Amino acid sequence: MAHAWRLSRQDLLIHPEREAPEAVTRQFLDLVRQRIEHVPVAYLTGGREFMSLMFTVTPAVLIPRPETELLVEEVLRWLASREDDGAVFDQPLVADVGSGSGAVAVSLARYHLAVQVMATDISEAALDVAAVNANRHGLADRITFFAGDLLTPLLGSEGTGAAVVANLPYIPTDALEQLPPEVQREPQLALDGGPDGLDLYRRLLPQAASWLAPGGLLACEIGPGQTGVLAGLLWQFNWQRIRVIRDYRGEERVVTAMRGAGS
Repeated sequence: MAHAWRLSRQDLLIHPEREAPEAVTRQFLDLVRQRIEHVPVAYLTGGREFMSLMFTVTPAVLIPRPETELLVEEVLRWLASREDDGAVFDQPLVADVGSGSGAVAVSLARYHLAVQVMATDISEAALDVAAVNANRHGLADRITFFAGDLLTPLLGSEGTGAAVVANLPYIPTDALEQLPPEVQREPQLALDGGPDGLDLYRRLLPQAASWLAPGGLLACEIGPGQTGVLAGLLWQFNWQRIRVIRDYRGEERVVTAMRGAGS
């Protein structure tokens, strides 16, 4: 109702005696009908908060999740710890792979004043939304968007990156039909991670090793039960300092690793 009436929720609650105009009532009832059909609220209102910032979202992008804030916070913490470690980290170049709405890219640029973000996505429709969000927060000059598969658009600048951040599709294909109806409304391209959910991460690892500078960080969001496989792949390709970080529900959610000299 607040969205249909173009009011804040506080205004709506403070003045309960007001009667909604007819046009507002019609829009409200239309929104309710769509919600009954499992259209996510964020698609109905066109926005979702993430990292205390408001983002435009459309059915072209995955809706930002609170657990992904952990991924952003970990990268920001790591960048802050490396500020005295050499030129590559003075103005760190960070790749946001599978950027979607741009929530990760914008948040990194908003909360780290020196970072330059290279955001990639295979969906040009998603990149259009991400560009809207970069402009919305006044960060278009510090985020560059590239249409393409994973890190492929950036592979002409090997050895230059400080960090690669990836929240790629990680739902196993067979599990897609068991997702809640609201989630099934989101782009399958942003959900389907192949037979075990890690197909895209398998392809990302060698690209990330090529693009990152020595000592650079790879940070990945994954689903519960996938940690062992991903950590095994990282060990196999000589990544160092592999860490698993749990979310606030105790689920293994983020895996980080550093590029070693031989990775």
